[in-house]
Amino acid sequence: MLNLLEADSIRKEYGLKQVLTDISLRCQTGDIIGLLGRNGSGKSTLLKIIFGTLHATHKFIRINNKILDQPFTVKNTIAYLNQDNFLPKDLNVEKIVAAYRQDLDDKGFLNDEILKNVTGTKIRNLSGGEARYLEVKLILSLKKDFILLDEPFNGISPLHIDLIKMMIIEKSTEKGIILTDHDYRNVLDVAKTYYLMFDGGLKKIKSKQDLIDWGYVPENHF
Repeated sequence: MLNLLEADSIRKEYGLKQVLTDISLRCQTGDIIGLLGRNGSGKSTLLKIIFGTLHATHKFIRINNKILDQPFTVKNTIAYLNQDNFLPKDLNVEKIVAAYRQDLDDKGFLNDEILKNVTGTKIRNLSGGEARYLEVKLILSLKKDFILLDEPFNGISPLHIDLIKMMIIEKSTEKGIILTDHDYRNVLDVAKTYYLMFDGGLKKIKSKQDLIDWGYVPENHF
């Protein structure tokens, strides 16, 4: 079954500053959509509005033909990975995974090359990369139709990055995924469709040359 998320006419203002201007975006099962843009361009703001935790000046969100004001409140619909760490630091990995167990679609969650070695370790004693890897895997493994990932590769080693990229591609066979990252190369590696957030709007990127033409990367950067 193909699930469809439609976000339309999204506008967001902070005082007199218009951050988002009539943003429209569609995501369906199998999609991996990459959002690119400079810091402060509105990437995180857009994800939070789609998720339903941030008020918008105007928005229209519809998932599977149902108009939703707060999609995150609807069971099995959508999950969001924030930029900030969210796991309790005094719990160990095994207890955290046990707390999520009923909501995970991965029965062998702890049986991977990273987590199997740290099951009894408290979150505060994990490396930053290990903790972020766990957070990303938890969010991607939730029984949700759509996943929003905000900076999933932040602070992660190259080994962890490669594993997360593989995980995103694997999970996209049954979910729609929208992600952003400050290192655009990671986004280009994994996404199937790309948009650049520029001057409050979304510009569809058809080639790397578009990123140069829009001034996002310098000439001869690739």
